[in-house]
Amino acid sequence: MSTTTTATQPTPAKPVFQRETTAGNYFVANYPPFAFWKKEAVPDFLAALEKPPRPHVPLGLYTHIPFCRKRCHFCYFRVYTDKDASAIRGYLETVLKEFAVYAGKPFVGGRKPKFVYFGGGTPSYLSPDQLKFLTDGMKKMLPWDEVEEVTFEAEPGTLTDHKLQAIRDLGVTRLSLGIEHFDDHILETNGRAHRSKEIARAYAFAREIGFPQVNIDLIAGMVEETEDKWKEAVAKAIELQPDSVTIYQMEVPYNTGIYKQMKAEGKLVAPVADWETKRRWVDYAYSEFEKVGYTVTSATTVVKDPAKVKFIYREGLFSGADIMSVGVASFGHLNGMHYQNHHDFDPYLEAVNSGQLPVYRALEPTADEHYIREFMLQLKMGSVSADKFRKKFGKDPREQFAKPLQRLKDWGFLTNGGDRIGVTREGLMQIDRLLHEFFKPEHETGRYA
Repeated sequence: MSTTTTATQPTPAKPVFQRETTAGNYFVANYPPFAFWKKEAVPDFLAALEKPPRPHVPLGLYTHIPFCRKRCHFCYFRVYTDKDASAIRGYLETVLKEFAVYAGKPFVGGRKPKFVYFGGGTPSYLSPDQLKFLTDGMKKMLPWDEVEEVTFEAEPGTLTDHKLQAIRDLGVTRLSLGIEHFDDHILETNGRAHRSKEIARAYAFAREIGFPQVNIDLIAGMVEETEDKWKEAVAKAIELQPDSVTIYQMEVPYNTGIYKQMKAEGKLVAPVADWETKRRWVDYAYSEFEKVGYTVTSATTVVKDPAKVKFIYREGLFSGADIMSVGVASFGHLNGMHYQNHHDFDPYLEAVNSGQLPVYRALEPTADEHYIREFMLQLKMGSVSADKFRKKFGKDPREQFAKPLQRLKDWGFLTNGGDRIGVTREGLMQIDRLLHEFFKPEHETGRYA
């Protein structure tokens, strides 16, 4: 008689990631990365506009409003704090000229927008008259009668009762308040223009006039954030009972005020919480919201009622919708191609006013890159359906991504069962750095924190 002993395979150790917050972009917003978008691809993008739309692809609109009362120390977007009313009017007129060019192209194909998004900068920096001028012009060219969602980013200190009513009258369905924190010292230290009293007044009136969805933004790990202050911020957010909350972990890109200070002082580590702490703080916030009935619906979002609260813009962005983006530095996706406009104000204006589209770089992803992009972005929602991807792309992601999926599962970040490929809570808190496991080697420019 003999016995056979089967050796137990050891569980692969989790990788050691960088703990400190250093300079650079952390969040994965698109694929292939922006560094691979090139000026040489712009003619191909322009040619794509002359073709009919791809079947069954919805159309969305994004408009960039680059004006702010002041620039936050952590801001990396293209914003301006020095433009007067005349310059703003000129910008809005130029945006509508750009919009008109796109609206007349074959790629529209008779489609009407399904979702509209106003981002910035600070869209609420505009006056009611300026907002009406812009949106009336947009609606004349591409009517909003089939729009399911209009999102509008707002800074609390720019919101009077009159302006909030005007924003609601424009048809905005989701007001997204950039609160970031409730502590006045934290707000001031990080360069925010508003204070806690302005938050309370703006939020109360927004509720009074009945926006269908009020979202608030918070940032974990801001300069001089502490454990106690974060817990206070979470408690105050819960008191407000918003329809949804978006919580970001502080990153420090190279073009921020924080990085410039780091460089001047010769420092490599940013003066903000480390990644382990930020993830723990976000997890704490989600647990507190869950205690009062909220549901975690993505790596950055909790919602009060998932049956009622939707993020149609995000769904479109993550699922390959056409997103017609206008304005300085805006980036979009049309007829299978990525594109981005000129980064700077004057070159953007000059291009449009000379009769050209202001696109300065573009990229046509391969079929595999489209697949990778949508799969990675949708993993940020916490789970994906393998069957959905198989039907759309003709390949099962469990086979397409067998090796990286197995690695993430071995590390304890995935729950792979049946049709659903799920992300554990631990994995969700650090999903952006895990997504690099799916990058093609030629697109991997270095492992993030």
